[in-house]
Amino acid sequence: MYSGRTGERIDMIYWIEGSYIKDALGEITHFMRDWRNDKHMTIDSRTVDIMTAAHNLMDVNEPYMLLSGYRSPETNAMLRRRSSGVAKNSLHMKGQAADLRLSSRSVSQMARAAQACHGGGVGRYSRSDFVHMDCGPVRTWGG
Repeated sequence: MYSGRTGERIDMIYWIEGSYIKDALGEITHFMRDWRNDKHMTIDSRTVDIMTAAHNLMDVNEPYMLLSGYRSPETNAMLRRRSSGVAKNSLHMKGQAADLRLSSRSVSQMARAAQACHGGGVGRYSRSDFVHMDCGPVRTWGG
């Protein structure tokens, strides 16, 4: 995965032999921080699992581009003022969501892979060319 904003890239094994690797999850939390103010919150491993499972289903080598991981309440409020598509109680503020893009796959392909995981919410943002994945209730939206 790489960040389109900071230019950082992260490739790692975060789970092995039935256990999460604490240091790896810490690096993921740092990577998925709110880049606007450098604040962070522990990223829910269920979200990482959904992202990983969807990526594996798509059989791609390209890393995800992370558009948004954790969002501080301040950042979420600012984004809400700019767009009606930002939820007031976004799971991004709980470290439970990610907005992702792949140049080699369409929004529809990514969303179908994420939905096949039956792990949480999947939002299609075709105009902005990204898919939202979260570990909240299973649901879909967007077009």
